[in-house]
Amino acid sequence: MYVKRNMGFIPIILGTWKNLVFFTAWTSFVFYLYYYQDWTFISLAFEPLTVIGIAVSFYLGFKNSQSYDRFWEARKIWGAIVNYSRIWATQVLSLVEESENDKKILIYRHLAWINALRIQLRQPSSFSMKPSRSLKHIIKGYEEESSLEKALKQYISEEELKSVLPRKNVATHLIKKQAFHLEKLLGQGRITEFDKLLFHGLMEEMYNQQGACERIKNTPFPRQYSYFGTIFAWIFVLLLPFGLLNAFDEEFSLLSGSARIWMELAAISLSVLISWIFITMDKVGSGSEDPFEGRFNDVPMTAICRTIEIDLKDMLDEDALPEKIAPIKNILY
Repeated sequence: MYVKRNMGFIPIILGTWKNLVFFTAWTSFVFYLYYYQDWTFISLAFEPLTVIGIAVSFYLGFKNSQSYDRFWEARKIWGAIVNYSRIWATQVLSLVEESENDKKILIYRHLAWINALRIQLRQPSSFSMKPSRSLKHIIKGYEEESSLEKALKQYISEEELKSVLPRKNVATHLIKKQAFHLEKLLGQGRITEFDKLLFHGLMEEMYNQQGACERIKNTPFPRQYSYFGTIFAWIFVLLLPFGLLNAFDEEFSLLSGSARIWMELAAISLSVLISWIFITMDKVGSGSEDPFEGRFNDVPMTAICRTIEIDLKDMLDEDALPEKIAPIKNILY
C-alpha cells in the first residue's frame, strides 16, 4: 500500500508513460492529416463525443467506486482479524490454567494461521492484473518472497509443520488443530466447557474472516464492468482528436509561423491531457479490483501480521519483540 500523502512523479510516469507516448503520437498524426494534408473530412462534431465522454465518465465512476469497495472491505476484514487476534490471546492467557507452554503454543499457532492466510491470499490467480514492467522494477524488492514453510516454522513445531504443509488449505487446518488442542485441555480439566464455547466462538469468527478474504480473492470483479469500461475509455480517447480538429479552426486561421505552431502544440497537449485523465481513471479502478495480490496499492497484510505478532508476543511478556514493518520508498506490504 502506498502510504505517502502525495504520489511521487516517478511512479505516475512509470505507470503511464507508454500511454502518454501513444496519445501524443496518435493526436499529432490526426492533426497532421487534417491541417497539413487537407484531410478535412476526418473531422467529427464535438457534441456526440461529449455525450460519449459523459457516459464513459459515469461508467468509470461506477467501476472505481465498486473497486474501492472491494479494497475497503478487505481492509476491514483484516482490521477484524487484528481485533480477534488480541481477544484470542487475552482469553488464552486468562482462561487456560497452569501450563505456560500450552498458552504459548495456542498463541503461536494463531500467528502461524494469520501468516498462512496472508501467503495463501497472495498466490496469483488467473484473473490477477499484472503490473507493468516499469512498476514491477520499482516493487521488485518488496514482493512476497517467503515460502509457506519458511514463514510457519518459527511458530509451530516441526512435526505439526510437516502435517499441515501437504494440505490444500493450510490456514483451515491450523484452526482445526486449535480446536483439537482445546479438546485436550478440556479433557485435562485445564479449561471448562464454558471456556471451550468461548474459544469456539472466536474460531468461528476466524473462519468467517478467512472465508470473507477467500470470497474476495476467488471472485473476480465482474468482467463486464472492468473489461467494457476499458474498451469504452479507449474508444473515447481514440475518437477525441477527431472531435477537437475543427474546435481550433478559427484560432489557427488568425495565426501563422511560430505562433501557429505553439497553438497546435497546445491543442495536441489538451487532447493528450484529456486522454490521459480518462485512461488513468480506468487504471485506478483496475488497480483496486484485487486487494490481496501484494501490489502497489493493496492491503498491507505483511505489516498487519507483524503488528499482531508484536501485540501477542508482548502479551506473553516476551522481551525480543520484532520491529514493525516500515514502508520502503513509501510502499507498505
